[in-house]
Amino acid sequence: MKAVYFNAGGSAEILYFGDIALSDHCNEDQVLVRIKAIGINPIDCKIRSNPERFPVTFPVIPGCDGAGIVEAVGAQVDNFKLGDEVYFSQPAFNNRQGTYAEYVKVDASLLALKPRSLSFEQAAAVPLVFITAWEALHDRAHITQDHIVLIHAGAGGVGHAAIQLAKLAGARVITTVSTETKANFVKRLGADLVINYRSQDVVAEVLHWTNDNGVDIVFDTVGPEILQNCFHCVKPYGDIVTILQSAPDTDWSEARKRNARFSLELMLTPVLLELEDAKRHQGEILRQCAGLFDAHKLQVEIARTFTLRDAAAAQNFLEQSHPIGKIVLTVDS
Repeated sequence: MKAVYFNAGGSAEILYFGDIALSDHCNEDQVLVRIKAIGINPIDCKIRSNPERFPVTFPVIPGCDGAGIVEAVGAQVDNFKLGDEVYFSQPAFNNRQGTYAEYVKVDASLLALKPRSLSFEQAAAVPLVFITAWEALHDRAHITQDHIVLIHAGAGGVGHAAIQLAKLAGARVITTVSTETKANFVKRLGADLVINYRSQDVVAEVLHWTNDNGVDIVFDTVGPEILQNCFHCVKPYGDIVTILQSAPDTDWSEARKRNARFSLELMLTPVLLELEDAKRHQGEILRQCAGLFDAHKLQVEIARTFTLRDAAAAQNFLEQSHPIGKIVLTVDS
């Protein structure tokens, strides 16, 4: 099959496009999927840059997100059949293969039927970011309709998913952006207050809008410097969820004073640690999201598409442009 792969860590230029052998044998709990489209995520670039930090096997075929058609099923798989259109997120960990390829074997527990209302390209853009946002807001912070939520970087992949899920839960949403174009985008998604972090003081704006009370939930999708400010935005006994690792010099005193509950969100954990119940939970999240997409209660934004052959250019675009929404690779049959 054709695939994108690399043999050592580095910049996007180390990505090769060529032929890779594909075994035609599925394990009893796997499904072989013919890939039609691939979602690109920042974690793809992190694995490419520092593969030694992850349980990958060379040559590494990167990619977590995919959408395609079932070509074969393992002996123990009874909930998918040949011809099913599916979508999923599965990192290339523990002797698995990533999605930058024409075919991939996927743990059946991670799969869900593709939303009927979405194209393969749209469906491929969904899994990692919507699972991440769902786990952060529902599983970590237990969001309710009475909550006020601050979502950092609302125009990004995870951010634009989180805004929609928070609004569906009945919460009020504050979000941060860097441009007027991104501000208009997140307003269309339902954000109640939009803060341009380049021209406004985020903490001051949040406290003013909440009458100095702070928010119930802060969702950090950016990293250490933003996380430090989150501590001043959350109300006492509130929740802070981050998808990034905190800096060694993080000052936790404000969070401690407020008795904030702090949670880490890493949607890669089920595959990383081989947690079967957690894999099934992620498959169930995708099934619920499919219903919401088909009911036109969710949408996914695609910034740009590239062909599989142009994966290096696509990763460069993601890292350099920080676009609105997601980047997608298409696979020619």
